[in-house]
Amino acid sequence: MIKTFTEFSTNAILKIGDEELLQPYKAPKQPDLYTFIRTSNSKAEIIVDSIPYTIQPNSILTLTVAQYFQFIEGQDLVVYQFNREFYCMKDHDQEVSCVGLLFFGNIHVPILDLNVHEQRKYKTLHEVFIDELETKDTIQAEMLRMLTARFIIISTRLLKSKEGFIESTKTNKIDLLRDFNLLVETHFKTEHSVSFYADKLFKSPKTLSNNFAKLNTSPLQIIHERIVLEAKRLLIYTDKTAKEIAFEIGFDDASHLSRLFKKYTQLSPSDFRKQLQKAV
Repeated sequence: MIKTFTEFSTNAILKIGDEELLQPYKAPKQPDLYTFIRTSNSKAEIIVDSIPYTIQPNSILTLTVAQYFQFIEGQDLVVYQFNREFYCMKDHDQEVSCVGLLFFGNIHVPILDLNVHEQRKYKTLHEVFIDELETKDTIQAEMLRMLTARFIIISTRLLKSKEGFIESTKTNKIDLLRDFNLLVETHFKTEHSVSFYADKLFKSPKTLSNNFAKLNTSPLQIIHERIVLEAKRLLIYTDKTAKEIAFEIGFDDASHLSRLFKKYTQLSPSDFRKQLQKAV
């Protein structure tokens, strides 16, 4: 069962369905839609950026358009997918936008466990979604966007309430981390220095480092981890050479990427790929 809303004036797309929506991802690829997967009474198995994940029963997982995703198995799933034109162009609060905590926060693949009360809440919201998708009128698009915003707000609140999430007293630091992550996502292929991002945020590199130290990370570590993640994706999912990958990620000399990659993985890019080929 798949229901689709399209708005031709803006190219907006919203899809709601079950595991059928995930069949195109039986082979790993980057989704062109932001995706939420909610399990019911059984678990689901997926792979994100070559890392296997088990979504336990009555849980929600969030995927962005930047990740490589592969659907392994799962039944009785509820899947929501939308593009930037549908939701991300709206002027939302940062926490519930497409650069919010669910998509560019302090964890890469948020998985939310739902208690009985929360399960009922999401089930009721889903019924309203389906009813609205079947209501064709001039305000349908706005209503669907409002329901999507509600879904994301509820999910963001759950994420913030999770044990181990950064305390609310550090809200300013979380905002700075999110803004930094977004800038890195936009520019990491061409800009590798902390000073570039510090200038964009009207901060000094030292101020960034001091703030991020309290969140157990550093600006340079975030930049490097994003570069290494992209290199891994390209090594796993494309046939590009290490030299081609280095050039694509902004290195004039492939040896520079190789040293950075080895620092974080203990393997050179070529050895990393050889290890993958042996595992197949």
